[in-house]
Amino acid sequence: MRLPTVLTLFAGSVASGYVYERLEKNDTLFLILDLQVGLFNLARDSDATLYRDAIGKNPLEPSPVMAHGELAKVFDVPVVMTTSAETGPNGPLPGEFLDMFPNAPLIQRPGQVNAWDNADFQAAVRAAGKKQIVMAGITTDVCTTFLALSLREAGYSVFVNVEASGTTTELIRDASNDRMKDAGVQILSLFAIMCELMRDWRNTPGAVELFPFLDKYYPAYGMLIRGHRAAKLNGTIGPGENLVA
Repeated sequence: MRLPTVLTLFAGSVASGYVYERLEKNDTLFLILDLQVGLFNLARDSDATLYRDAIGKNPLEPSPVMAHGELAKVFDVPVVMTTSAETGPNGPLPGEFLDMFPNAPLIQRPGQVNAWDNADFQAAVRAAGKKQIVMAGITTDVCTTFLALSLREAGYSVFVNVEASGTTTELIRDASNDRMKDAGVQILSLFAIMCELMRDWRNTPGAVELFPFLDKYYPAYGMLIRGHRAAKLNGTIGPGENLVA
């Protein structure tokens, strides 16, 4: 029996029917899921200082959690917020979210762990009339994963902001992300979500709206922008620079 050729393998992959589904800003709903002040203590799978400062304690640090909400504002997409047993140790949502979205639905679940088990939350998601869900939550393995799987089962396309979600260990995070990916959930960075919604720097929102956002929440890119600006405004080519390819 002959081994399959490279061409045969390529043809097989094309025939698999995979279709790249990109985020459409007019068909997207953002979920702020259990990003509660008490639960922040369980988000230990990334730099604790950066994640802590995400609730606004230090404006000089990049804030992946607040960035999740502000990205929704930049693109003017609807938001649904929910909390789990917030009168106990989980606590409420950070006030920054409440100020950011004063008119967004806030579903305070009295006990349901999986948000989809709450009828009011289901109704709020369905009322938005969107097919694509962008979400982040604490903890990744429970709040985020349980809801993501339920949303997939209900027919939604689900995109998880991996930077704004958190859990207790890297092992648990990775296993949870694998479980979601096996169900067709897309695991994305903040920058990837932004770029898929934007598509083209010339669009609106585009460079004008998003360069300030990046400077605040994605400093590596923000400094790239600042460096280019400085070079254009007052930069000169020094000795030896003209020799660099």
